Amino acid sequence: MTTTPYGHKVYAMAAEYPSAAALYEAAKRVRDAGFRRWDVFSPFPIHGMDEAMGLGKSWLSGWVLFGGISGFLTAVIVEFGPSSFLYPLVVHGKPTNFFTVPAFFPIMFELTILFSSFAAFFAWQGMNRLPRWNHPMFNWDRFSRVTNDGFFLAIEAHDPRFTENGVYELLEQTGGRHITVVHED
Repeated sequence: MTTTPYGHKVYAMAAEYPSAAALYEAAKRVRDAGFRRWDVFSPFPIHGMDEAMGLGKSWLSGWVLFGGISGFLTAVIVEFGPSSFLYPLVVHGKPTNFFTVPAFFPIMFELTILFSSFAAFFAWQGMNRLPRWNHPMFNWDRFSRVTNDGFFLAIEAHDPRFTENGVYELLEQTGGRHITVVHED
């Protein structure tokens, strides 16, 4: 772990860019340089940035599918178990076998949606390493401009290819301004 001269843990090296187009081009250069742990920050979505960053399809949909299947199977077990196997009670000629499915549809649907939404929420939290009460980028004073008119790129110190001089030179070559080391504390 890299530390600053004052003993703070280094989170990343970051740079500010003058426009969305400059940030887009810088992202392509950083991607081509082989970095894996880095991110861009802008006040609005930039069309094509996911491709420029080399991001693939998110795995969040897989977790949501897993949650939905889990909810559906839970509903099937909770409904069919008691009514068909544990307590097969015939009331007014109602069946106790597979023909009771229409009565169970609402619960199956609701548990599928409920488990899917919980899976989506918790997977999203985990994939984004949340909850994090304060992101280290907020330790950089210039970063407050990100919600107004600032475009930033940060390469994390945890990246295997991170070297302070190498990253500084790359950010400088891509047109980055105000290049700085961002600390975690």
